[in-house]
Amino acid sequence: MSVLERIVETRIVAIFRGDYQGRWLEVAQALIDGGIPVMEVTLNSPGAVDGIALLRARLGERIVLGAGTVLTTDEVRRAADAGASFVVAPDTDESVIEACKSLGLPVIPGAYTPTEIKRAYALGADMVKLFPAQTPDYIKAIRGPLNHIPLMATGGVELGNAAEFFKAGVKAIGLGSSLTKPTFTADDIRARAAQFVAAAHGRQIA
Repeated sequence: MSVLERIVETRIVAIFRGDYQGRWLEVAQALIDGGIPVMEVTLNSPGAVDGIALLRARLGERIVLGAGTVLTTDEVRRAADAGASFVVAPDTDESVIEACKSLGLPVIPGAYTPTEIKRAYALGADMVKLFPAQTPDYIKAIRGPLNHIPLMATGGVELGNAAEFFKAGVKAIGLGSSLTKPTFTADDIRARAAQFVAAAHGRQIA
């Protein structure tokens, strides 16, 4: 199964944004236990590259590990060298997409308007990160003319509305502070992960 297929199958990308130094493995294991093996470490987090390398070395193929907030071609190379298997960006930068393609890395650039989403996909995006996602109604409107473009909703997705984003047509959601806030305990994250997985797959939330 490809990286993109695993993202679509899991339906959730858990985002490490903030200071997880000393807790990378603890948080990752809590996510795995809660049913989310797809993770993204944002490069503006303290020790992000070392965190990616540690997670890749210790957890290997048990997880699908990406780098987020990737803004430059140098960051693409650093993320790939550390072991990232996909790249997420908050914007659409042609050089970043090209760098990912040259390394064989799936890339999920950020966009918001129909014009931006269409351009990102035309440039080679494997999926487009709709950011900030804000409301399911906006997703529905976008999906009308652009239903051939796979979308990941990030920013504004919470437990109470996650299911609605999927009903609106997204392929995946990116979850940061609502799932992996650095102040959450491992038990918090494990429980939240299980709840989000249930919502993402249309099951009753425990």
